[in-house]
Amino acid sequence: MDATKTVTRWPYLVVGVISMLFAGIIYAWSILKAPLAAEFHWTPAALALNFTIMMCFFCVGGVLSGIMTRGMGVKAPIITGGILTFLGFFLTSRMSGASTTVLYLSYGVLTGCGVGMAYNAVISGTMSWFPDKAGTCSGALMMGFGASTLVLGTVASSLIQSIGWRNTYVVLAVAIGAILVVTGLIIKLAPADAQFPGPTKTKAKRGEDFEPRDYTAAEMTRRSTFWRFFLYCILSAAIGNTVISAAKDISLSVGAAAALATTLVGVLSICNGLGRILSGALFDAFGRRVTMLTANAITIAAPAVTLMAVLFNSIPLCVVGLSLCGLSYGCAPTITSAVISSFYGPKNFSLNFSIANTFLIPTSFVATLAGSFVTKTGSFVSTFVMLLIFSIVALVFNLSIKRP
Repeated sequence: MDATKTVTRWPYLVVGVISMLFAGIIYAWSILKAPLAAEFHWTPAALALNFTIMMCFFCVGGVLSGIMTRGMGVKAPIITGGILTFLGFFLTSRMSGASTTVLYLSYGVLTGCGVGMAYNAVISGTMSWFPDKAGTCSGALMMGFGASTLVLGTVASSLIQSIGWRNTYVVLAVAIGAILVVTGLIIKLAPADAQFPGPTKTKAKRGEDFEPRDYTAAEMTRRSTFWRFFLYCILSAAIGNTVISAAKDISLSVGAAAALATTLVGVLSICNGLGRILSGALFDAFGRRVTMLTANAITIAAPAVTLMAVLFNSIPLCVVGLSLCGLSYGCAPTITSAVISSFYGPKNFSLNFSIANTFLIPTSFVATLAGSFVTKTGSFVSTFVMLLIFSIVALVFNLSIKRP
């Protein structure tokens, strides 16, 4: 019997996207931190450190999830991630404000680790059903994760105004925890004997044909190609990550009104989501080389245009620059999951992807470095000069990446 006629796989993608939409709320820290700063008078630096801690433990959770998935499948790490995320948000809602330590341990460690575990396992489980559409599947999942800031972030902001931040954190704890636990009960790895349609071979993709095989994490990390790709990811993602953390301030610096600056943050978020789905579709249609070169071209244009906006106080250029930065950042996670899957095989994807995803740790510190430049100079010029250099060096690494 042809397994392609009996395998039902699209519901897994739908459930995966919904779970990513809820899990991605952690990226709405700029919204969720506002009432904490107002009530407890914590400094911007102290609150920024919480986001950095959260990103670090997001990566730690991903690695733990990859290890668990190898022996237990995706159910255990997704449900565990849901429980940890519930605890993180709930404990944050109970803070007294005497110290930021509770914030760092609850939101930073527990929530970061919980979402990281669920994120890795949901992507691993869902993508196992779409070996022929790795880019499209990855892009849809990443779009859900990236769109959370705009969709649920807006809801959270309204809830904070109506029921207070403590009750809002409790609502988020229950909603995200429940969604992830239910997801863990639904999503599973595709059976080893399942058969799926083969990927479409375009001329561009045939140029990169090679004998596929499954690499262990140790084998993957011993290859120089992996480390060139890892450095490419750090440098490329640094542009969008840095701009996302300061988008409103950048808009205000070129003369945008406060309302327009807030709107541009939403535009950047939309472009972030579009970049994820478009890069995934491009990967499936034309392959890794064309997708990464296209993404790199956007990544170079993004800081270049935004730098011109800052130099000439141009609002139109700022709109274009921020949109390009969003598209650029959206490409990074989709390309990462698609490349790891196609280069190093599906068998060890969960752990291999979690290791590759640790590029987010050094990337998160670039935003901190950029912030120090702005503090010292009072301008974003040096920041975008640095990011433009990063994007050009990323192109050098991109051109050196070959099959494993």
